[in-house]
Amino acid sequence: MNDPLKVTFARRMAQLPPYLFGQINKLKMEKRWQGDDVIDLGMGNPVDPAPEVVTAKLCEVTNDPKTHRYPAADGLRSLRREIARAYARDYGVELDSDSEVICTIGSKEGISHLCLALIGPGDTVLVPAPAFPVHIYAAIIAGGSVIRIRLDDDEAFVRRIDDMCRHVFPRPKVLILNYPHNPTAALASPELFKAIVALARRYGFMVIHDFAYAKIAYDGYRPPSFMEAPGAREIGVEFGSFSKTYNMAGWRLGYCVGNPDIIGGLAKIKGYYDYGIFAAIQVAGIMALRHCEAAVSQQVAKYQQRRDILIEGLQRMGWDVARPQAGMFVWARLPALFREMGSMAFALRLMETANVAVAPGIGFGEEGEGYLRLALVENEHRLRQAIRQMRRALPGIIDAWRTQPAAKTAATIG
Repeated sequence: MNDPLKVTFARRMAQLPPYLFGQINKLKMEKRWQGDDVIDLGMGNPVDPAPEVVTAKLCEVTNDPKTHRYPAADGLRSLRREIARAYARDYGVELDSDSEVICTIGSKEGISHLCLALIGPGDTVLVPAPAFPVHIYAAIIAGGSVIRIRLDDDEAFVRRIDDMCRHVFPRPKVLILNYPHNPTAALASPELFKAIVALARRYGFMVIHDFAYAKIAYDGYRPPSFMEAPGAREIGVEFGSFSKTYNMAGWRLGYCVGNPDIIGGLAKIKGYYDYGIFAAIQVAGIMALRHCEAAVSQQVAKYQQRRDILIEGLQRMGWDVARPQAGMFVWARLPALFREMGSMAFALRLMETANVAVAPGIGFGEEGEGYLRLALVENEHRLRQAIRQMRRALPGIIDAWRTQPAAKTAATIG
C-alpha cells in the first residue's frame, strides 16, 4: 500500500491565520442545521433584495446567448463609461473610462489582485488598524510586509504615516485606506485626503482607497471620494462596489478608478487570473447606476432606522456605543464586565446561548480587541429580537465564564 500523499503548502500559507469569519460562519451554520434560529449580525451580507429594475434586466439579458461567452476581463466598455459618468455626477471627477476605470469581481478580488501587481518581497505596506482582513492579508499573500498604523484622529494618523515614511527603510510603497471605515465607521474629511496626497507626493508611495460604503451614510453626511482630492489620480486609485449600495453582494461586481498606470497593472494581472464578470451582471450594473438613486436612498433610510434601534437597545443594556454616521455596522465596545473574556470568546458564547452572531473585534487585528462589530442587515423586528435574546443571555455568559475554566480554553481556540 502506498504511503498517503504528504501535502506541503507554500510558505505564505503559514502567515495566514484561520479566517475568523469562516469560523464564525461554520458555527452559525452548524446551529442552523440543528434547527436553531440564529440572528446573523456578523456579516455585512444584505438580506434586502437588489432593486427590481436591476434583477429584471439581469433576467432579460441572461436569455441572450451572446452574454454566455467570455466577457472582457476589464469590463464592458458601456459599464466603464457609466461608472465614469457617475463619478462626474456625484463627485465632479472626470475620468477616462478607457484608461482610468476597470471592472472587478467585487472590491475584495480587485484589491487582492492589485496587491499582486504592486507588491512583492521587500515591499512595505501601511494599513490603518483595526482593519478589514483583506487589507492586511492581500499584501502579505503578495509577499509584502505590513505595518499597522493605529487609526486615530486625523492629525495623529497623518503624523504616524509621516513618521513611518521618515524612519522605515525601504520607504513604504503603498498605503491602503478605507473610508467610511470597516469595522470602526471612522470617517474621512477632504482635508485628510489632501494631507494624504501631500505625503504620497513627498515620500513616493501609492494609495489604494477602499470606498465600499460610498453611499451608505446618515444624518446628512456625504462621504468624500478620495478622487476628489487634488492630485489623487496621480498617486492612487479607489475601489467601489455594487454589493452594499445596491444589495448586489452575491453578484460580485465592483470597480477601480484612478491612476492609469496602476489600472493598467491591475488589468494585466486580471488578464492572467480571470475572464471578468458575467456580461448580464455588468449590464444590470448599468441599470443600477442609471436608475436606482431613489432605491439607494430608501435602503439608507432602512439602515438608519436599524442603526437607531440597535444603538438604543445596546444603550438600554448599559453599553457605551457611538452612533455611526456611515457604513452598515455598529462598532460596540464590550462593557468592562465582559472585556476579560476577549471578543472571540464572548462572540462564541453569545451565539451559543443567545443565537445571535456578531463579529469579534479581534478578527480585525489586536487593535480591535474589546469590541464587537454588529451588522445592520436584519430587519427591525429581528434586531429587537436580537437585543432581547442578548439581554437574557448576558448574565449567564459572565457566570459561566467565571465558573468554568475548561470552557474558557475551548472558547478561545483559533
